[in-house]
Amino acid sequence: MSIDAGRRYEDTACEYLEARGLHCIARNVRYRFGEIDLVMRDEAGMLIFVEVRARRSSRFGGALGSIDAHKRARVQLAARSFLLRYQNRPPRCRFDVVAFEDGRIEWVPNAFDATL
Repeated sequence: MSIDAGRRYEDTACEYLEARGLHCIARNVRYRFGEIDLVMRDEAGMLIFVEVRARRSSRFGGALGSIDAHKRARVQLAARSFLLRYQNRPPRCRFDVVAFEDGRIEWVPNAFDATL
């Protein structure tokens, strides 16, 4: 997938989540060991780290199946670094996925473990 296509999916995911009451506070947060596609905040102040994935079809596991243990670990490491800015009072957080596949969008709240 091209960088432009990835950006379009991230833009669409951000708009989709904002329409459902979340507020975008950061995009494409990069660290040497991982990246967070979107960082959102809900009405209660919870931080939501969002992984955006896109696949043309469900072959080979599809968009959700493409998030393996290695990818989850990299996102969790990046989230841990992001949370350092909150010093000793990090907010509650969770990891969501927005998946694009076969022309559909699927939002999976709490897609993987938020134990940091």
